[in-house]
Parts: sequence; C-alpha cells; structure tokens
Amino acid sequence: MNKPDLAVQVGTLSLKNPILTASGTFGYGQEFAPVMDPSLLGGIVVKGISLKPMAGNPPPRIVETPCGMLNAIGLANVGLEVFLSEKLPMLQKLDTCVIVNIYGHTLDEYGAVAAGLKGVSGVAALEVNISCPNVEKGGMAFGTDPAVAAQVTERVLRETDKPVIVKLSPNVTDICTIARAVEQAGAHALSLINTLTGMSIDIEKRIPKLANGSGGLSGPAIRPVALHMVHQVVKAVDIPVIGMGGILEARDALEFLMAGAQAVQVGTANFANPRVTLDILEGIEQFLKDRGIDSVKEIIGSLKS
Repeated sequence: MNKPDLAVQVGTLSLKNPILTASGTFGYGQEFAPVMDPSLLGGIVVKGISLKPMAGNPPPRIVETPCGMLNAIGLANVGLEVFLSEKLPMLQKLDTCVIVNIYGHTLDEYGAVAAGLKGVSGVAALEVNISCPNVEKGGMAFGTDPAVAAQVTERVLRETDKPVIVKLSPNVTDICTIARAVEQAGAHALSLINTLTGMSIDIEKRIPKLANGSGGLSGPAIRPVALHMVHQVVKAVDIPVIGMGGILEARDALEFLMAGAQAVQVGTANFANPRVTLDILEGIEQFLKDRGIDSVKEIIGSLKS
C-alpha cells in the first residue's frame, strides 16, 4: 500500500504528523539537532518562556522514581528577550510547527509574554502553562480554579494573534470543569496533562531528595492517569485536545489518539532516548501499514466504548 497519511489538524494548526515534543524536555530544539532532525516532527513545544530570565530552583532538582522521575527545575529559562534574539532564529529555520510555551506569576506577566510574541514569524502557536503559582492569590496555581484559569486564557487571547493552547494541570478535583472554563474563555485547544505533584525522601538523611521538597512526577507511571483524563476531557469539550503523559513508544501514543487526542506530546522519554520521537513516529506508520489504514485520522477517537 501507499505510505499512510500522517497529517493531522489541531484547530487551525496543520501538522505533518501527530508527534510533538513536550515543553521542558526538548530544550529550545537546538540541543537535539546533532542527533536527530526536529523538522521530521509534527511540532516542537519549546521550554517555557517567562518575561524575565529565571534561574530555577537549587539542586538537586531531578530524582529518578520507579517508572518515572520527579523534577523541580523551577521553570528555569532564558527569558523572552534572549529567546527572541538567540533561540528563535534557529527555530525559524526548521520545517516544523514551533509552539512556544509561556508562563507568568501574574496576569500581567502572562499578557506581557504573549504581547512580546505577537507578530513574530516562526511561532505557530502559544501553549499557556497554567500550573504556575499565582502570587496574587497566595501561591495557588492558576490552573486549579476555573475562574482564574479562564482569566489567564482571556488575557493571553487579548494580547496575541496566534492560536492559544492551554496546558491543564492534573492536580485538581475535576479537570473537566477547568477544561470547560478555558474553552468558554476562548482557548483554541487544550494540552494535558502536566506533571502530578509528588515527593521522594532520603531515608538515611531523613530529608526530601529534591531541594524544593516536592516536584512534578512524569514518565510511564502517570500514563494511565493521563490517558483517563484525556479521554474525559475529549468528551467534555468541543475544541481539540493534545495528549501527553508517559508516552514511551508507538503503542502508548496510539492509545491517546484512539482516546480522541488529535496529537500527542512526548516528554520524559526524550531524556532516555533523544530519538524516541522519531521511533514513535515510525511505529505509528508501521501500525497503519500493517492494518491497511490509509490515514492516522481514521484511528483518532476510534475507541469503542
């Protein structure tokens, strides 16, 4: 048979295939260029960008756990100005969809970063991280309150000319409530899930293994939780969903697609195998070939339930 069609549509974004990298696990793209061609991917979601540079949390800030890892990097990044002058030029040369993850600790910061990326060529969309602490609300994450999550979404939309994808936190009672609030606020798409809050203790020293105390759990340990949440949110909203959480191989990505995700992001697996995204892409293509399926779109949302 002919080569299967791997192209997908996420709202107004046309992706050559459904495989993207997850923010914070692929740097700014250039770090992986020596070992793989990022242009072969459907898209790259770059490391989260804040208005000003951030040093992040003190080490140790990564701890391996059974079937995953905890991280408390603290959203370290070069800041908007350096991103535009030093990181974006390379990204603009890539033949793939570049999505910039943004965050802030106030509504004004979110708006300022979005405004700074307005009209910038080579940036296809914004992904808004609402798992950040809201300093104006005593440190509560923006994404744990439907009204506040909606306010962030509305603020970013006012300041940008690009599609807005909102990245949802799993650390909530009902993720569908947050998803619907963000959708009603005007978001063009959703991505989920972000990391689950976790902790690990050094029993000899009797201290947390992370200097920050707790961190975000990622990796295959969270995949069943992520898959369930994606399945629930797909049924709860009418906008496209991008799924992520513990994807290591093609069969994992296929589960998310069958659950209704239009595309997937691969995160922690990049640390173990810098070419894992290409391996997953090849695996999906082979799956379709083996079953005589002409297009990946035929399996999206095909779960029988």
